[in-house]
Amino acid sequence: MSAKQEFVEQAKAGKILARKCAKCSHLHLSTVYYCQNCGAKEFENAILSGQGTVATYTIITVPPAGFEKYTPYAWVVLKLDASELRVSGFMANIKTPADLPVGTKAKITGFDERGILIEKQ
Repeated sequence: MSAKQEFVEQAKAGKILARKCAKCSHLHLSTVYYCQNCGAKEFENAILSGQGTVATYTIITVPPAGFEKYTPYAWVVLKLDASELRVSGFMANIKTPADLPVGTKAKITGFDERGILIEKQ
């Protein structure tokens, strides 16, 4: 299974496939080739909980082609618990900033043609 397929399968299960540096244990998203902390090129897989807090987002009311049926929605940056990693994804039914205060607890719930799916906890 490719790294992309494995990432998607973990997201479908509500988790994030990260890469942990074998030298210094610094965590990265799965798309890196060398450690941002120490420069090493050896990594191990690390499966992280898909839970976290909303760091920021943008509400989409004029969607790209093919996404019209989903509007309005938010494109969310989720800061994962127990790490400094942030991932972005789709959160349905967000119409105004009052619907999603920054700092809201949220979790990854799946993956489909929209990408990573995130819901409020």
